[in-house]
Amino acid sequence: METYREVIGLTGPLLPVVSFLGRLPTATIQFGSVLLVARTSGSLAAAGLTGGALAIGQVACGPLVGRLADRHGQRTVVLVLSLVNALAIAALVAGALARLPTAALVALGAAAGAGVPLIGPLARARLVALARRAGVPEPTVGAALSFESTLDEVSFVLGPALVGVAAVLAHPAHALGGAALLVAVCGSAFALHPTARATRTAPPEPVARPASGTRPEPGATPPSGKRHAPDAAPASGAPSAPGTPPPPAPDRMPRSVLALYASLALQGAMFGACQAGIAALTERLGQADQAGLVYAAMGVMSAGAGLAMAAVPARIGLRARWRAATATACVLSLPLLWTQSLAALYAVVTVLGIAYAPHLITVFALTERTVPRARLGEAMAFATSAIVGGQALAVAVTGRLAESHGPVAAFAVGSAAAALACAVAVTARPAPRAAHGGAAPHARVEDRSGDTLS
Repeated sequence: METYREVIGLTGPLLPVVSFLGRLPTATIQFGSVLLVARTSGSLAAAGLTGGALAIGQVACGPLVGRLADRHGQRTVVLVLSLVNALAIAALVAGALARLPTAALVALGAAAGAGVPLIGPLARARLVALARRAGVPEPTVGAALSFESTLDEVSFVLGPALVGVAAVLAHPAHALGGAALLVAVCGSAFALHPTARATRTAPPEPVARPASGTRPEPGATPPSGKRHAPDAAPASGAPSAPGTPPPPAPDRMPRSVLALYASLALQGAMFGACQAGIAALTERLGQADQAGLVYAAMGVMSAGAGLAMAAVPARIGLRARWRAATATACVLSLPLLWTQSLAALYAVVTVLGIAYAPHLITVFALTERTVPRARLGEAMAFATSAIVGGQALAVAVTGRLAESHGPVAAFAVGSAAAALACAVAVTARPAPRAAHGGAAPHARVEDRSGDTLS
């Protein structure tokens, strides 16, 4: 708990509250739009198309939002998008209540998705920037990522639950109206919080080079008093050694980050497939209203596991954690293939939640250590888009499989996605920032085997 107090001390108590409430609409509008259009139009097809368009809009525009926040600062970008997103959600509600044609609802859904201010990823980037600026130890940085991932988990459990309650007691439009109000008020508060300045990245300090014809001893300190970075890029205009390729631009996104995005997309696919399988199985058992509670049980377990990640010893490197999380998800998903009762479903899915948050936290930590500091917001947004895209695609595909071949088909796709994620974790070699031209003064650099990155 002391570590989490240090994390809260970086931001003050207000920022976590407004960032949590500001990201809650993102978890609400996906499910809420489907329920709203289904209720007003009576067409599940129209509802699915609207929800799908919303997800596509978020996936397509999420990285652009992150890039704009990196270039122009979070304050302006989040403030504008919070107001735009509130108006887009309100327009979708009005269009559904007015029973507009499906094409118009799809367009409104896409606009609502494209305007999501991505408070979750940007809050994660902001908190990491604050931690790095304060020079806190690596365990505190890891705890910051655990804290943010836990807020995401809780929001994605609470959001659909609130929509479901609103749909039962009144109308889904009330839930989406509340989401529009939340994103306008809390999104603006997040944008205007003084910590928004923390993501402004200072230009990198040039590295001193030895005089011509001399070579410093290994570990020697140059005249400036600063130690040379072992893999630092040469200063601008300085010639590279003969036969060596020029170093990449310091703000270029490394290719190794693609493996991290692939792992997150596969986790999203696993979650989407399990979502479809859970819905199909509970419906087959005549307990369709239990599906939301099953998701909630998984989310609560995942959030608890995420908070517990702060207690993992620092000597266990990030790549080891990545492998362990994906292998655990793969193994724990297999019992779903033989699950036939509601009690067994609760038990298996709840235990499976242990693997979700640790994987997210670890991959986000690897991403933070891999990408250039100047593009951290974009990288976090791209990572979130990978999860959302994988989940949306899996729901669309496995929903039909579950209808045709039963819930076991959807669960099989989820296990296959988990196996692929494990294969990616075993084979990938994410390069630390110091290996491609950026400085990573607070991170341990991985060794030749790639197992000590932490």
